[in-house]
Amino acid sequence: MPHIKKTKNLQKKMSAFEQACRAAGLKLTHQRLEIYRELAMSSDHPSAESLYKRLKKKLPTISQDTIYRTLSTLEEKKLIKKVQTVDSQARFEAQMTQHHHLICDKCKQIINFQWKGFDDVSLPEEVAQLGQIHNKNVILLGICRECLEKQKK
Repeated sequence: MPHIKKTKNLQKKMSAFEQACRAAGLKLTHQRLEIYRELAMSSDHPSAESLYKRLKKKLPTISQDTIYRTLSTLEEKKLIKKVQTVDSQARFEAQMTQHHHLICDKCKQIINFQWKGFDDVSLPEEVAQLGQIHNKNVILLGICRECLEKQKK
């Protein structure tokens, strides 16, 4: 049953992505669709290099340059998000709903979490005066539960 739910959820994401591409004037190329599909199925916020390694198995002719250019285009059109990390390697996600991230100092895992209270708080006046803010995003740096458990042992 969970597999059927995941499949339907992926189909919905793919359908919404296809509609968003058309609305943005982007061609629905096979490579673009496969890059987005892989990103939509991933919960690990993969880098461009990780996506390349995964997709090379399915699409032997795909290049790293195609991956980079596609990710850049999709981010520019606001169809995916680049996750800001402390490392120099950019990571990406297809989840566009409001959420925040915990980045583990030890294993570098990026974990999504919701923080409705933060999302609903008005910005302090001195921040609001800086300009028009269109996104409030929290990135927490620390140690994930799994790494803490390993430390205890």
